[in-house]
Amino acid sequence: MKYISTRGQAPALGFEDVLLTGLASDGGLYVPEYWPQFTLEEIATWRGLSYAELAEKIITPFVGEAIPQNDLRQILHDTYQGFDHSAVAPLTQLDSNQWVLELFHGPTLAFKDFALQLLGRLLDYLLARRSEKAVIVGATSGDTGSAAIEGCRHCDNVDIFILHPHQRVSEVQRRQMTTVVADNVHNLAVQGNFDDCQAMVKACFQQQDFLQSKARLVAVNSINWARIMAQVVYYFYAALAVGAPQRSVAFSVPTGNFGDIYAGYVARNMGLPISQLLVATNRNDILHRFMANNQYSKEDLSPTLSPSMDIMVSSNFERLLFDMYGRDGAAIDQLMTSFQQQGTLTVDSWRWELTRQLFDSCSVTDEETCQTIGDAYRNCQYKLDPHSAIGVRAAMTCQRDQQIPMITLATAHPVKFPEAVVRAGLSSPELPDSMADLYEREERYTVIENELADVQSYVAKYARPLN
Repeated sequence: MKYISTRGQAPALGFEDVLLTGLASDGGLYVPEYWPQFTLEEIATWRGLSYAELAEKIITPFVGEAIPQNDLRQILHDTYQGFDHSAVAPLTQLDSNQWVLELFHGPTLAFKDFALQLLGRLLDYLLARRSEKAVIVGATSGDTGSAAIEGCRHCDNVDIFILHPHQRVSEVQRRQMTTVVADNVHNLAVQGNFDDCQAMVKACFQQQDFLQSKARLVAVNSINWARIMAQVVYYFYAALAVGAPQRSVAFSVPTGNFGDIYAGYVARNMGLPISQLLVATNRNDILHRFMANNQYSKEDLSPTLSPSMDIMVSSNFERLLFDMYGRDGAAIDQLMTSFQQQGTLTVDSWRWELTRQLFDSCSVTDEETCQTIGDAYRNCQYKLDPHSAIGVRAAMTCQRDQQIPMITLATAHPVKFPEAVVRAGLSSPELPDSMADLYEREERYTVIENELADVQSYVAKYARPLN
């Protein structure tokens, strides 16, 4: 398997190099040269496999010969053994044909554990084989940071620097990052918003000379293909549990950066019968405005009760555009350059209409989010976090076919966002036993100006040498 850039100018790379590169040298994102294909008959034989066993089936074609099969099998086993539910990603039924896929049973109680627990192990494995060290510079709107830190805290060959918007993540999210005291973990609280953090991370990858060849720079955000690859698995897992591939399934996905729902798009391209992918957003709704009106444009960022989705520009959307334009890298390069200059883009109407055959979208207000949290508890005795509630609200509003199971991705445990739960009229969720002392733990982080030079200087100062 080779990987190509969405902008068409960077060299094609194998899995190992893509994992260790992140953003392509031409500013694009790496995607597989082709989509691995599974028949319905083959998918049907996977029913009953454990999560790790299923992950091996789906991930192996993307990895190819980069990692021996026995080693990959062990890495996957170790990755998901640390989750606190034996099913890893259990399904809960809300009503006759509405389901919630619980993706919060990992060590940081968010869906990003599925990819980042795996990514940390893959990085450490490959770096050890190459006798190298690496530096991760990542941005987070809340959950990516803690999941990345938890995935890399024990890595011998990785230093990790996570940028989060100062005072714009929940207290639980912040403390999950800043209470990890390890020599290779560095938390930077940037005096700006998430998009500022994300822009600086991208700039670091485009201007890596600030490290003066001191270390290899590796992406941990969802621009790294391995993140998407890992998330594809739970679409297959959930679909099999409700009767696929003998029947179609639909998914509602709370998303800001488009990575999680793009993984569903990949699963469909690989042969999983998905009839509808529903983009669920809060009032920072750039994705909804595109799906509803063919208008992808920047607007002012608004703080909400679902801060992990408070994103103005969706990094992974470029990967979908690449397929929309027939994998024409030059066209995407021109399109994204224009977007960077003008802050808006539209696509040819026929391309947009073709995309809408699969995708729908919904924007949900804070008031509607709280109402949905309250309704779910009154009707099912089930507490939703605000992001998952947005997905449920969208599912109940926009489900095309009531006969097709609709699965909402529950992306976080409600304890991470108690403000929304309390505002919905419910008691504040309790921390699980593993985090019972979270508010008493010592925090360690550095508040830093919203300046690229300051961030690069800090990383260069504290990163360990390459070898």
